Amino acid sequence: MSRCRELALTQPIKKIVVAYSGGLDTSVIITWLRETYGCEVIAFTADIGQGEELEPLREKAVKTGASRIYIDDLREEFVRDFVFPLLRANAVYEGRYLLGTSIARPLIAKRQIEIAEKEGADAVCHGATGKGNDQVRFELTYFALKPGIRIVAPWREWSMKGREELIDYADKHRIPVTATKSKPFSTDRNLLHISYEGGVLEDPWASPRRTCTPSPSRSSRRRTRPNTSRSTTRPGTRWPSMGSGSPPRRSLRGEPHCRRPWRGPRGPRGEPLRGHEVPRRVRDAGRHAAPRRSPRRRILTMDREVMHLRDSLIPQYAELVYYGYWFSPERLMLQAAIDESQRNVTGTARLKLYKGNCDTVGRRSPVSLYRPDLATFEADTVYDQKDAEGFIRLNALRLRVGAKTGR
Repeated sequence: MSRCRELALTQPIKKIVVAYSGGLDTSVIITWLRETYGCEVIAFTADIGQGEELEPLREKAVKTGASRIYIDDLREEFVRDFVFPLLRANAVYEGRYLLGTSIARPLIAKRQIEIAEKEGADAVCHGATGKGNDQVRFELTYFALKPGIRIVAPWREWSMKGREELIDYADKHRIPVTATKSKPFSTDRNLLHISYEGGVLEDPWASPRRTCTPSPSRSSRRRTRPNTSRSTTRPGTRWPSMGSGSPPRRSLRGEPHCRRPWRGPRGPRGEPLRGHEVPRRVRDAGRHAAPRRSPRRRILTMDREVMHLRDSLIPQYAELVYYGYWFSPERLMLQAAIDESQRNVTGTARLKLYKGNCDTVGRRSPVSLYRPDLATFEADTVYDQKDAEGFIRLNALRLRVGAKTGR
C-alpha cells in the first residue's frame, strides 16, 4: 500500500482548502486529492495582479473535482501590507533577487487559513515542490496563524517525480493544462514581478528564450522618446502616490498615461541562481523580472547614520522574507525599526521612463536635510571652512601615533 493511501486511511481528511492557480500542478492536485483522500476539495485563487482572466478557473476547478472555488481580489492588501513594507526596507536578497515571489506567498497562505476556518476545513494544501522554498513559505505561515492545521503537500507524497509525469496524469484524466513537454515552464506573476522556471532554464549557461520574456518588454520595441512621471510621498501615508488620493495598487501600477508604453517589466531584470532552504541546498535557476522595483535613490530626508543603520538591517530583513518568516517576531521588530526610519521620507521624485529604465531626474522635499547654502562651492556665510582642520586632526590622531611608532 502506498504511503499516501496509508495516510488517507489512518488520518482521514473531511475537507481541504487548496491554493489553486489553475496551472499544471494545482490542476492535477484537485483530482489527485479526490482520488487519494476522498475528501471535499475547496479551491482558492488569489488575485494579486496576475494579469489573467480568473473567472474561467471557476468552471475548470469544479470540473476537475472541487466542490467550490473562492476567487478573492487581494491586490490592495498585497500592495499595502506586503509590497510597500518590503520597499520601505529596500530589501534585496543576496544583492540580486528582488523577492517578487517570496512576498506573495504569506498573503496567499494567510487568506487560505481564513477560508479554512470559515469552511471548517481540517487541512490545507499547496502545490509547491519538495525541493524549493515555496513549501517553507506556505507552511511557516500556516503554522504561525493556525498551529494545529494539517498540511498536505502532494509533491512530498505522490509517486510522480517530475512535470512530464504530471502532464501524462493530466492527459489520462482529461485535465486541461497549457504546459507541454516542450514548454514545461512554471510561471509566477503578480503586480510586482514575473518569473519563469523549469525546462531549459535549469541550465545556467542557457540563454532565456523569447517565450520566457514578455515581448513588449524588449527595449528595442519601446518608444524612442521618454515619458516623465512624478511620485509623491506625503506625511502620514505609507506608500507613494502617483496622483491625489490614489490607492496603493494604483501607486504601484503608475499613472494611466504611463501604462501602455511600460507594459511588461519596468525595472531590474535578474537571472539569479537561488539557493533553496532545504537539506543539501538544492539549487535552481530561473528568469526573474521585477516590473515595479526601480534602483534605490538617494534619500534627501534621512539622517546619514539612520540610513546606514537601516541599510545594515536589509540583508537580515531580506533573508527573513526569502525564507518565509514574514509573520515572525523578528521580522515585525525589524519592520517597526525600518518604518520609524521612514517617518520623515516625504516629498516628490520626478522620474524618466525610457527603454526599460527608470531614472530619477529630480527630487524635492519640504523636510529635506540637504542645504544648498551649506553644500555650495561658492561663497557662503553659514560655514567656516577652517572648522574642518580640527575635525581632520582629531580623526588622524591614531594614524599619526601609529606612524611615529613605526607601525
